[in-house]
Amino acid sequence: MTKLQAKRQLERQFANAGIHRYFFDERGLRKYAPSAVKQQILASFGGNVPQNMATGLLPTVKVFYHNSPAYLRLNQHNGQRYHGEWQLQLENGDTLVGKVKNNVLNFPRDLPLGYHQLSLKCGQIQADSSIIVAPRQCYQLPQIQNKQKLWGSCVQLYTLKSETNWGIGDFGDLQQFLAKFQQNGGDFVGLNPIHSLFPANPEGASPYSPSSRNWLNIIYIDVASLPEFRQSAAAQHWFQSAEVQQQLADLRQRDWIDYSAVMALKLQGLQLAFAEFEQQAASERQRQFQQFVQQGGESLQVQATFDALHADLSRRSENQWGWDCWAAEYQDYHSAAVSEFQHSHVEQVRFYAWLQWCAAEQIEACYQFCRQQQMPIGLYRDLAVGVTPNGAETWWNKSLFCLTASVGAPPDILGPQGQNWGLAPMNPHVLQQQAYRPFIEMIRANMQSCGALRIDHIMCLLRLWWVKCGDSAKNGAYIGYPVDDLIAILALESQRQQCMIIGEDLGTVPKAIVSKLKNAGIFSYKIFYFEFDQQGQSRALAEYPYQAMTTLSTHDLPTVNGYWRGHDFELGQQYQVYPDPKILARLQQDRVNAKQKILQRLQQAQLEIPPGVDASLSSDCPLEFNHALQRYVAAVNSALFGLQPEDWLGMTEPVNIPGTSTQYPNWRRRLNRTLDDIFADPAVLALLQTVSHARKMV
Repeated sequence: MTKLQAKRQLERQFANAGIHRYFFDERGLRKYAPSAVKQQILASFGGNVPQNMATGLLPTVKVFYHNSPAYLRLNQHNGQRYHGEWQLQLENGDTLVGKVKNNVLNFPRDLPLGYHQLSLKCGQIQADSSIIVAPRQCYQLPQIQNKQKLWGSCVQLYTLKSETNWGIGDFGDLQQFLAKFQQNGGDFVGLNPIHSLFPANPEGASPYSPSSRNWLNIIYIDVASLPEFRQSAAAQHWFQSAEVQQQLADLRQRDWIDYSAVMALKLQGLQLAFAEFEQQAASERQRQFQQFVQQGGESLQVQATFDALHADLSRRSENQWGWDCWAAEYQDYHSAAVSEFQHSHVEQVRFYAWLQWCAAEQIEACYQFCRQQQMPIGLYRDLAVGVTPNGAETWWNKSLFCLTASVGAPPDILGPQGQNWGLAPMNPHVLQQQAYRPFIEMIRANMQSCGALRIDHIMCLLRLWWVKCGDSAKNGAYIGYPVDDLIAILALESQRQQCMIIGEDLGTVPKAIVSKLKNAGIFSYKIFYFEFDQQGQSRALAEYPYQAMTTLSTHDLPTVNGYWRGHDFELGQQYQVYPDPKILARLQQDRVNAKQKILQRLQQAQLEIPPGVDASLSSDCPLEFNHALQRYVAAVNSALFGLQPEDWLGMTEPVNIPGTSTQYPNWRRRLNRTLDDIFADPAVLALLQTVSHARKMV
């Protein structure tokens, strides 16, 4: 084989794998990935790349839109003509049959929405395929269809302080927050991802680095409100002891969460509550739990087994961070050793399944409260873009993930080194081979107990930046995903669950996905500070798209106070986020320019600018100005508008600094006031009532 032939063969392999040849950076310049980088990425697929996309008579899965022409052309081999019959088992139990004509299977145009199973027989050849029929658009509330303007609060649940929680915000706090917020006109409360993390490794606290996205983070359980905890004499004796009360008082007053101490205390209380639960053999709650276990199926057993095994191994040995650190016989869920553990530790596995039930009950109670109060959206949840490579999700389905690659982002102005998020990417080809079932189950799980779902980095439906594990994020390439199929499935589940979709589309957004998201009824995500018109002016509020959610900040950005004072640059320098002083200077000048444009808009709106507030990085940001800015943006044309409690309080410290891991205590900073204090503050109440009024007027 000549060098040219070898090069062409390699390029075909890259194309079959879905590795993009180039992409456009934030300046619109075309960037090519070196061949050596693409070869590293190709190797991470581990051979799970189709050499020929048409390997069988039928595709593994085929997606059709509802009330559109529906037919399948058989994959021909050497021009062969096939004759035979097909049978389509519909989701509702009905069966359709037909014959193959000219190597084509023609289905009725009005196939019902849902998931159907196709069987084909051509002589001695049999083939099967999953048929998915989806709507063209995601669900939208009647209020949205009527062009109303809704507003809410974006809350990092763990940051909430109260007189009753155990040192971290919990579902009990959430219900209190909802009650007080709804009284002030709020339409929804948005949450950080509440996916399951690692109870045996509580310091792994990032909500965006979950063990599994199919289950919940048990640290959010409000232990004291569980019926079994209240009924247990042993639990109450323990809870009322001077030692435990002192621990709780200490954890409550801290400004930063001590995850290890909180988790240890909660697990003690939960074990006592579980012991009481197990004594109630014939109770209604036992029946409800058993139903939950049956509905959860093997997925719940995997999660419960993982957490129980992780806890057991961590008690016996240090540094058992995830399954890749465990003894070899435990590194695969399907192993004989894991099966033996399940049989010999039935109660421990059952305990962790019970914790999932407790968490699910409490978040559902919060959502039902929203519905009773007729909040249009109520809760909206957040779906992380990926999972850690050593958690429950990868442990169960290793073939789906490319564990020698990591997901991130290419270099840009804000992150000149690129970003490596340490998350394992799904193999798009295996995802198709599995008929998209993991994606369907994940989406469905995260649409429970909420009226909207925010999808982090929604460009992942089109492409993801892959990097070889351990390598610099600069040495990566984009991998393509079956975007049309994934959006169609998203629309189907959205309609079935009556759950709106918000797509976090910040950063460099490829044109190929913009119209797809818009046409599918997926809401864009706008940050006020980043929005400028074609003339370079701060975008007029009336010019924001309606099909969007607008906020002033997010968990990855400085608070309003931090932004205006340039505190994020101080922290970035302290933690060496900006190694290039020229880039830092450019970003600082961009900030000054942006603030000048914002101040011009505020002056045009005849807002009084307090003394000391200007465009410089040393500017003041008094609370009155902070609130005035939030009231101004409340008039935005977007259907959804969100505020953060941090900004009601004028807080400066962020919850997260992208580009850091251990340098800054990410995901640990709490609010500086309790829920009762916040909603008793006249300034906060005046802000919320003004915003509520403004949203009804726009």
